[in-house]
Amino acid sequence: METKFYSLEEVAKNDGKGGNRTWIVVKDSVYDVTDYLQQEEEHPGGNELIIEWAGKECTRPFDDAGHSSEAKKEMKQYKIGELREEDRKQKQQKKSGDAAAQAKNKENRRSCCSYLTCGLCD
Repeated sequence: METKFYSLEEVAKNDGKGGNRTWIVVKDSVYDVTDYLQQEEEHPGGNELIIEWAGKECTRPFDDAGHSSEAKKEMKQYKIGELREEDRKQKQQKKSGDAAAQAKNKENRRSCCSYLTCGLCD
């Protein structure tokens, strides 16, 4: 079976609102979780969490929630494709930009000789 590729823009349109399907992205894989949300047995953390991240990249919250290996296995059935390479790169650039900003802030804090009293450093 051939892998389908989706853009972040396509994923964003599938936010579960206005009759749209509910898609999420975890680790560059795109999942259609619409049918999962309609099951009688609700998500253990509450369907609201999935709805909150509908149409978005949610790898960090997914990992932070500490999903079991069973949950990860079950999730495979909802996979519909992968994120386009261009959008993966866009995410990586954003991450490295965030990392650069954090490093700069850290550098600025260290350069302040009176960081305990100046009030400008975190």
